[in-house]
Amino acid sequence: MPGFELFGAEERKEVNEVLETGILMRYGFDGPRKGQWKAKELEAAIQERFGVQHAHLTSSGTAALTTALAALGIGQGDEVIMPAFTFVASFEAVLSVGAIPVLVDVDKTLTLDPQAVAKAIGPKTKCIMPVHMCGSMANLDALMDLATAHGLFLLEDACQSIGGTYKGKHLGAIGHAGTFSFDFVKMITCAEGGVVMTNNKEVWTKADGYTDHGHDHLGIDRGADLHPFIGYNFRISELHAAVGLAQIRKLDDFLVRQKANNLALRKHLESIPEISFREVPAGGVDSCSFLSWFLPTTELTQAVIEAFKAKGILAGHFYWFANNWHYIRKWDHLKLAQSLNRLHPDQVNALLRLSEQDFSSSDAIMGTCVSTAISLVWTPEQIEEKGSQMAECIRTVLKAQA
Repeated sequence: MPGFELFGAEERKEVNEVLETGILMRYGFDGPRKGQWKAKELEAAIQERFGVQHAHLTSSGTAALTTALAALGIGQGDEVIMPAFTFVASFEAVLSVGAIPVLVDVDKTLTLDPQAVAKAIGPKTKCIMPVHMCGSMANLDALMDLATAHGLFLLEDACQSIGGTYKGKHLGAIGHAGTFSFDFVKMITCAEGGVVMTNNKEVWTKADGYTDHGHDHLGIDRGADLHPFIGYNFRISELHAAVGLAQIRKLDDFLVRQKANNLALRKHLESIPEISFREVPAGGVDSCSFLSWFLPTTELTQAVIEAFKAKGILAGHFYWFANNWHYIRKWDHLKLAQSLNRLHPDQVNALLRLSEQDFSSSDAIMGTCVSTAISLVWTPEQIEEKGSQMAECIRTVLKAQA
């Protein structure tokens, strides 16, 4: 990852076709655009590539999550169960629709622990939101069973796992709705963009209007549209969609490269008995955008990170336990309910309680985990050098602390 590493003539061709018309907006201007509808083309390509009936593009992955929540009817007072390890956009989207994020422990899949989810379900729970972090997935069968048993929605935040599959189905196309992010460092990029995917036409119709000020898009032009509900401006532009259209045609090649590079690097770490790897649920296929690995203790892991830093090889390695954006341990702004706009008291009270919640189970996992980002453009020589340096550092630390 990511797709921007292989940006080239294909993307420039699609973007130039938009620039030549001068119509950068996805709606209207039917004549001057001369048949160029990049957003519509990309939506159709997403539907075909990921085996989903409906896809609607948005301005970002965060906007896609917000839109999906709204389209599912989730709002004030509803609780959404999500993992303590995710990107901040996941809880931002929940808060933005007036709902309450309920954070629970992760397991060695690096996302929702189904047992923790089961304990967190209460009378206000409306949705379970697994976040398929770092290329792989949650135990979706167990989570769907819980959702079905309790009459809940399953919303997949698959923003980091484009190309991963579970039992033959693409991540993001399994739950009641799913989302991808197409930001600059995702598997395929629009520079900025996202998508809501669903097999439910009503959810898609609501998403389509919600992202464009509530337009129903049934008129002969925008001025004739009705507004059956309030919406917002989460539109993608034709320029961004054009980039994504070129990128999605390259996805299969990206995935092949990524898997090969992931496996080649993994071989270096597999030779070290103390290292274990992220659990991928049975039937799951990791997109291989990251190689996530574990050491026996937090102390050893932190020592390895320091050794990587001293050797100048820390770049591309993510120690999420100390990361400001991805793990609850550093989310003080969330736990202190620090918002520019006034939150509902129920939201505030729920967020303040997070500081008292026991996340020791997640700490034990995240404190020992390192995720190494996989480049699409590494040469075999570069992988050999990187893997050898990593293994040497890890063995040195293990020997020193034996």
